[in-house]
Amino acid sequence: MRSQLARKPENTYHHGDLRDALIKAALREAEQGGAEAISIKALAKQLGVSQPAPYRHFADREALLAAATAEAFRQFSAMLREAMTKPSKQSKLSRLAQATLDFGLRRNGVYRLMFASRTVSCAAKGSELHEATRETFALVIEALEAPAVGYLRERQALKIWAALHGVVMLAAQGLFTGEAAHATREELVEDFVNETKAALAVAIKDAQRRKKAGA
Repeated sequence: MRSQLARKPENTYHHGDLRDALIKAALREAEQGGAEAISIKALAKQLGVSQPAPYRHFADREALLAAATAEAFRQFSAMLREAMTKPSKQSKLSRLAQATLDFGLRRNGVYRLMFASRTVSCAAKGSELHEATRETFALVIEALEAPAVGYLRERQALKIWAALHGVVMLAAQGLFTGEAAHATREELVEDFVNETKAALAVAIKDAQRRKKAGA
């Protein structure tokens, strides 16, 4: 006997599902065109819901962008953590650096959502997005495998993160081919890794020497 219960159409969402669906759809759009490609109106149509429905979960487009960017950072952190924990002869920092280059070029639209929009700069301290970026930065610090001496680790972590970001953005825009430097992008990234480790080791050694001298 055929059930008399009405089946829920595939394109409808019960409470709680639509938020996640919007975030996933926003990231799919970002893959193609960064933050500029994300439109709440277009996503609502794509997901088969009414135009007002997304606003039950996000106050405006900026709120959706923040949630999607936070999820992108979580995915980025998960990928970095996986790269760092895999058995390898390479240092954690080298694995993190190469994984960052891979993510930035392979998922450049999402990378631009994360690093080339004003979304992160507008995130409130303690917000979901703020905490997601802190998690990523903590992995960069962890990858240095260095003791805490003042803020030396944090400073070097910021330096190499900035350097990696520069390589990704130049390469994505076709401005870095490696011909001028006679080096591949991967080789340049490895140079940054080695320089960072050497500079950090010297800085920590000097700081410890000064501390002993003043004791």
